[in-house]
Amino acid sequence: MEFEVIEGGFELRHAHEVLRVEHWGADSVRVRAAVHRIPEQDAGALQERPQAPAPPAAERGEDGVVRYVVGALTVEARLDAGDGKPAVMLRFVRTADGAELLAEKREHFWWPGSHVFYGQRSGLYEIHQQFEAYEGERIYGLGQHQHGRLDHKGLVVDLIQRNSEVSIPFYLSNRGYGFLWNNPAVGRVELADNATRWVAEAAPALDYWVTAGDTPAGILGRYADAVGHAPVLPDWASGFWQCKLRYLGQEEILDVAREYRRRDLPLSVIVSDFFHWTAMGDYRFDPEEYPDPAAMVAELKEMGVRLMVSVWPTVSPLSENYDEMVSRGLLVGTDQGVELHQDIHDKKMPRSLPVAFYDPSNPRTRRFVWDTVKKNYFDLGVRVWWLDACEPELNPCHPKNLSFHSGPGAAVVNTYPRDNARLFFEGNRETGEPGTVLLCRSAWAGQAQYGAAVWSGDIPPTWESLAVQVRAGLSIAIAGIPWWTTDIGGFHGGDPSDDAYRELYARWFAYGAFCPLFRLHGHREPRGELGSPASGGPNEVWSYGERCLEVSRAHMELRERLRPYIGRVMAEAADTGMPPMRALFLQFPEDRRAWDVDDQFLLGPDLLVAPVLSPGVTSREVYLPAGARWREIHSGRTWEGGLHIEADAPYEYIPVFVREGADVGL
Repeated sequence: MEFEVIEGGFELRHAHEVLRVEHWGADSVRVRAAVHRIPEQDAGALQERPQAPAPPAAERGEDGVVRYVVGALTVEARLDAGDGKPAVMLRFVRTADGAELLAEKREHFWWPGSHVFYGQRSGLYEIHQQFEAYEGERIYGLGQHQHGRLDHKGLVVDLIQRNSEVSIPFYLSNRGYGFLWNNPAVGRVELADNATRWVAEAAPALDYWVTAGDTPAGILGRYADAVGHAPVLPDWASGFWQCKLRYLGQEEILDVAREYRRRDLPLSVIVSDFFHWTAMGDYRFDPEEYPDPAAMVAELKEMGVRLMVSVWPTVSPLSENYDEMVSRGLLVGTDQGVELHQDIHDKKMPRSLPVAFYDPSNPRTRRFVWDTVKKNYFDLGVRVWWLDACEPELNPCHPKNLSFHSGPGAAVVNTYPRDNARLFFEGNRETGEPGTVLLCRSAWAGQAQYGAAVWSGDIPPTWESLAVQVRAGLSIAIAGIPWWTTDIGGFHGGDPSDDAYRELYARWFAYGAFCPLFRLHGHREPRGELGSPASGGPNEVWSYGERCLEVSRAHMELRERLRPYIGRVMAEAADTGMPPMRALFLQFPEDRRAWDVDDQFLLGPDLLVAPVLSPGVTSREVYLPAGARWREIHSGRTWEGGLHIEADAPYEYIPVFVREGADVGL
């Protein structure tokens, strides 16, 4: 094993493999390995090394082990002879006491080692990285998934973007470390009892990042330093957002906004959903539905309401921009076949037909799309963007056949939503306008730095789905996305006139009032065909009957009182990387019982929320974290922390507690 000290780290060479370890922020290292040489460029999240004091140089001891001390984390590298072919192996330990945090593990005693490259005759490899598994380890984060678990240990998780399944390959371990698989390739992670194994189906090199910390908050701070901090959420964005599939034009949008004003209900954002355009890829309002969009935006602004416009990355062959985008190479390419990746029944189409996607990894595409969006939306006053279907939503899902400016589809496709958010963030920034919110259906590591929020996709309107979203939201917060929300009431259906569904709506609305973004959306009954001019059923807060309207009004007014507190929490998220929506253990890591709770959360440090997740109940069990006293905001009752209590939960509200002595506005 050849050992060489390099600037900021060290390199090892054995046979054809080169392995590089570099300090990458305080208490953190980046590990890269490849056959023959480390690639000069990559599409991952670790673009710039965070500012941190340089650690002492790595040293090779008399025992042959290379040791590199990076603050609280020490890396040990050795050539493991095993019982067969020797292989380089890494071990990560806590500097203070030498406790093992994570260690590489061979796939087999003879061959292969812990990192494996299966060549594909293309310069890409199927790459495996295997680590030891530890009894009692818990693994949190990994994006947003619909499996209903907060602790991912024991699961196999696909590393691919899908509607409602957001792949962000970062996790936080209760053993005191954080881990980022800095590889946007399609693959999977297997979190088994006998090993943890990461698999990239086609990638040029191995790339991962490890950090150590005394607290979960410290680990999340190091992660944000490495991939980029979110900006501060604009003040207006913490209010109520109204949306449905779909408003049929500017008069309907204005009528709804006027009705909110007439009823004295707070409203911050209203949404023009898809099919408001002339054709996918035109990126402009249909003049038959929006005869004077500038006047619409101006009237909304006068009412204190912003218009959010849905912009899909799909480009129809019928678009006025299609030929130019094809000729300039601005669309996603293919290795084989025509460059069409999805089918949809768009305007002007007699039936569902194929469409393409633009390539946001190409800077020339980003320039063209933003210039078009600016002329047709921004210059009319639109400032808020809904980046829907940005996985991208392939049909069939064949990412290995795609070709991007940044690399082969199989190797880079998971960064598509991040690159798409970058397009709008950079375009908005160059106008000199204040920051905005990009509501995205998917995300990758580091996307928060571009002002990206995520919602949980096209989910069903069921109690089971509501329960799943609670865990999904906590998971994506740990994975580095602080701005998050759901479609209140679920997306696919729901009858506003049905009493059973109204109960679900009331509970979901109460939960939504304490999410980072507070947004009502859905495709309600009766639903028309997506490609037809008809919209779905009504989805305003007065659509669910008087009882639900009063529940909605009470929670909208409560949210208004909370907005100064939410602003402080959002500023903390931007500064420290601590998300606003927090699993209990993030705030109370010393309370071992807090690590067991997955159906409650904290909004900031001082507000404890216990959603109601099943029908027909009027109370629920709540765990109050130790180390504080807690006051329930509706009853005024106070309890010591460290207790399980039975809290009242009538139809009108869910249990919510304030830490004693905290100022949250309630």
